[in-house]
Amino acid sequence: MNIFSKPLKPSIPLSRSSAFTLLAAFLVLRSRILTIPKDALARLKKVAGVNQNAAQELAEALRQVYTKEADGSKTLFVPYRNRVSKVNIRPTLPEKFESDAPYFPEVPPVSRTKPNVDTNFLRQLRAILFRIAFPKLRSKETFIVALHSFFLILRTVLSVGVARLDGMIVRDLVRADGKGFLKGLGLWFLLAIPSTYTNSMIRHLQAKLSLNLRTRLSRYINDLYLSSTPNLRYYRSDLDGIDQYVTADVDAWADALAGLYGNILKPSLDILLFTSQLSRTLGIRGTLLLFGNYYATVSILRAVTPAFGRLAAVEARLEGEYRAGMGRIARESEEIAFYNGGAREKDILSRAYLRLIKHVNSIYKIRIAYEWTEDYVIKYMWSAAGYGLIAVPLLFTRTKRSLGIQTGTATGEKPDDAVAGRTETYISNRRLLLSLADAGGRLMYAYKDLLELAGLTTRLYTLLSNLHNLQPLPPSSTDSEDVVELDHVDIGIPQPREKNQDINIDGDGALGLDLQSSNQTPALVKDLSLVLKEGEHLMITGSNGVGKSSVARVLSGLWPPQGTNSQVNRPSDKERKGLFVVPQRAYMVAGSLLDQIIYPHSYAEFLESGKTLEDLMKILEMVYLAYLPEREGGWTTRKEWRDVLSGGEKQRMGMARVFYHRPKFSILDECTSAVSSDVEGRMYEHAKSLGITLITISLRPSLMKYHTNLLTLAGDGSGRWTLSRMGTAEELMGIDREVISLEAKLSEVDNWERRVKELDGLLSAQEPADDDTVIV
Repeated sequence: MNIFSKPLKPSIPLSRSSAFTLLAAFLVLRSRILTIPKDALARLKKVAGVNQNAAQELAEALRQVYTKEADGSKTLFVPYRNRVSKVNIRPTLPEKFESDAPYFPEVPPVSRTKPNVDTNFLRQLRAILFRIAFPKLRSKETFIVALHSFFLILRTVLSVGVARLDGMIVRDLVRADGKGFLKGLGLWFLLAIPSTYTNSMIRHLQAKLSLNLRTRLSRYINDLYLSSTPNLRYYRSDLDGIDQYVTADVDAWADALAGLYGNILKPSLDILLFTSQLSRTLGIRGTLLLFGNYYATVSILRAVTPAFGRLAAVEARLEGEYRAGMGRIARESEEIAFYNGGAREKDILSRAYLRLIKHVNSIYKIRIAYEWTEDYVIKYMWSAAGYGLIAVPLLFTRTKRSLGIQTGTATGEKPDDAVAGRTETYISNRRLLLSLADAGGRLMYAYKDLLELAGLTTRLYTLLSNLHNLQPLPPSSTDSEDVVELDHVDIGIPQPREKNQDINIDGDGALGLDLQSSNQTPALVKDLSLVLKEGEHLMITGSNGVGKSSVARVLSGLWPPQGTNSQVNRPSDKERKGLFVVPQRAYMVAGSLLDQIIYPHSYAEFLESGKTLEDLMKILEMVYLAYLPEREGGWTTRKEWRDVLSGGEKQRMGMARVFYHRPKFSILDECTSAVSSDVEGRMYEHAKSLGITLITISLRPSLMKYHTNLLTLAGDGSGRWTLSRMGTAEELMGIDREVISLEAKLSEVDNWERRVKELDGLLSAQEPADDDTVIV
């Protein structure tokens, strides 16, 4: 005890030990505190470096857009959540379009006006599904459908298990069997895990299937619609509201199809499985009554179902018209503002919106009677039929076996057990009947969705058939000498195909430009023949509306030539681009300032060309736009250039594209009408110094001196033309014409001065009176 009564005396005093302990702790904490700012600073630097790298990566992705792979595909750089996702895109081959074209013939007028669930709908749906949506068995979409089907079947099996377990729990509750009740409750919670997971996966796979279908359809339609020469379907297709077709209709079709698959497969499986389960307890009589209930429900609902397919198609068209009206105001806002036409555009939009709302309200009114009948039949008639079917085994077919000892049987079953057995049978059958009623209701609802899918399928099929049935323009031959040649060509406006003129749903026509233009329309220019070699510059002139731009369209391949023996030869694209067209209305692409100059090249093609930003700056200096990079914030600045640049700046940007591409021939369709004469002349001189042969469409006599040939189109409607070689005499004649034009304008100045003097005399004060005048 003495050992524990007195504490041992430490070798070091307590105060000194505590001091050493505190000092050691302070040194340790000090070292940690000093390292914390360093660690934090290092982490901040690391995060800043990551953010800086991410910002640079995003900027590079916006600039480069994509890279070409060795197999011909392209890898897109998609900015998403401050990072760049790489998506590989394989373009649809032209051979694929050729093989698919026979599956998309012209749509009959009846099918377009009244889409319904018939053989035409099945043929159209089969063509879209197996030629586009599911082109091969081994695809991602097929795997999603298979996995979706597995979870739908699993959900049906789980529903049967839930119904049985529900009956068992109620049976044990009636029996007052606590152990069995708790066991059933545990199984209930255990069964809830796969059930909830299955429901979540069904919704996820349905959304995933819809997204994949939309992606595949969008890529196919974009490749088909944005086809290059000689197809140019985006230019020649005259389908109204094409943006509505490609965006909203494709999205709605994918959602409808993905949802309809689950709404048909699972209810169908539920009906088959639940009917087989109920037939074991209902007997033959109850099963026959059950199928009689199915037939009566289908007959009633088919009789009262309106044409949802046609209503959905008309609603989609009216939505497209309203959407197109809003887009038109956004595109032409400046012109509308100049005319102060806001009130007029508001009336047009209000009318389009009222037409849409009127149609939607009519659909709602139609749905009132249909949904009332549908709810009454499915909810109440099916519930009453369910109670009757549950009573069948108890009252008719299996009475004695169900009632047990209470009916005098010698089974030895206790009354409580008999009541519990009947309760279990009732609860299980009732649960199955409620699920069966729900499955039947969803199947009836699916028929309405099927009608709406028929309307969307008809619209989507109309788009595809219209694009597939646009025959390509006749190919032009390329001359080895790089010349532009027209041989006995009649130039006229291509006419819409007559076979499609009667296919029109309230203004929604699928019209395309015919390759062989009708001879009923007189040609603007007849029997035109000319040959242009490199260095032989041509100017096309004539009054407005005589067909100057039509000649440019035929030369560039946008319009087919008319005439029996007509032929068009264009320069080849070897070494450099053969022909480049600059329209009067300059197009500004969505992108950076650099993209405006190199269009239609991408940034990757710009890098492949070997040109640099210094070269682009020199080009801007030649078109007097060298101030743009500094004014707009650099080459990578992205703006709405259509609104930022003035009319003259946009036209000079068009000439900058000519200098960038340096084609062999360039068609300038009044593309400098908003540019001053001195700047215009310098740009023409620079184009000639680059070796570009000019084909100019203009009414300015001052441009004649930059050309060697003059094509004059007569304005009397006869289609006559004259082609003359411009030498010194012609140049002098052009100068004389310009002098005459200026003198005519100066003569008007004399008239104005004379009129000013007359007005000055009328408004001047009267002269003072003579000195000999007597004033009284």
